[in-house]
Amino acid sequence: MSDEFGRVTVDLSLPEQDVVELPEGTVVGVALTFRTGEGVDGLTFVEKRSYEGRTIATARNVLGGFRAGGPYEVQLPAERLPVGRGCGTYDVTGRFVDAEGRELARESHRFRIVHRRPTDALRERRRHHRSATATRPGPT
Repeated sequence: MSDEFGRVTVDLSLPEQDVVELPEGTVVGVALTFRTGEGVDGLTFVEKRSYEGRTIATARNVLGGFRAGGPYEVQLPAERLPVGRGCGTYDVTGRFVDAEGRELARESHRFRIVHRRPTDALRERRRHHRSATATRPGPT
């Protein structure tokens, strides 16, 4: 995930994280890393997002055919998180299904989009600028 102030990686393969907090307006990119035990045709990643128990969005990304092995890594298109009224906790479930609709894997996570005051963003930008300036070599 990234915003205009930098880039952060969140490893969701770590054991049981409760809720991952993400600032509103952040651009989030998802990389899927997987292996296959046998060849798979028509592999599709299906993502379902829920808010307050209601499904609000479903996305299907057809990944294609994969032979047995891996690891494979696929980057999904990046998207910007909502700003303002979109703050709250979301349940996101991702599933790999084959061309026949059989579920091959499933994983769920909880994300909380939090409000970031403009002063917080400005403070972060200044801190980042100061740390970058402090590490630059002086004139020779």
